[in-house]
Amino acid sequence: MRDWPGVLLVATIWAYWIGVGIMIVRVHRATHKLAGLVPEQSLERVMWIVWVPLVAAWLTLPYLALLRTHAPLALPAFARLTPGYAALRWFGAIGALVSLLLTSLCWSRMGTGWRMDTSKSDSEVLITDGMFRYVRHPIYALSMLLMACTVIVVPTIPMAVVGAVHFVLNQLKARNEERHLLATHGEDYRTYLDHTGRFLPWRRSAHG
Repeated sequence: MRDWPGVLLVATIWAYWIGVGIMIVRVHRATHKLAGLVPEQSLERVMWIVWVPLVAAWLTLPYLALLRTHAPLALPAFARLTPGYAALRWFGAIGALVSLLLTSLCWSRMGTGWRMDTSKSDSEVLITDGMFRYVRHPIYALSMLLMACTVIVVPTIPMAVVGAVHFVLNQLKARNEERHLLATHGEDYRTYLDHTGRFLPWRRSAHG
């Protein structure tokens, strides 16, 4: 029997990263720059060493779960046979798709100002409308939601490890970006910090 939640999840994850590739091409055509594909900061270059294999694993592990029949890559028996968890996997797959759709709105709002790293050489416009009105890092928040949905649909140990590393990297990335934007935009960004949460809209704290 085909694992339809798994199929939907795999399609969503691949569409997400194809979308990232499209954004890189779009920005490159408009600005003749690589949209941060090669990070400028030494800290982000170190993080990039972890990001690349993490993304490869994120693309690969859910697909392998559709094909393999034995641990540690195959879908655990409880995920396939427990009725309650089978329903939860559908919620996870649909949540992943919603994450992708909301992320595409953020990409559209950022336009050619979108980039993958923190740039010291490019002037960055401070965006505080749309989803950015409620959280400082909606793209990172939605990426973590997509990863959480992935772990729900594919509850294997390797996928859980990838999810944990992904969570830590997003925390580091967001904090590093905030330091940079605070130095760049000064009081405007500090005011923005005081009225928005980092990943959740109800955490209104400069440190939240």
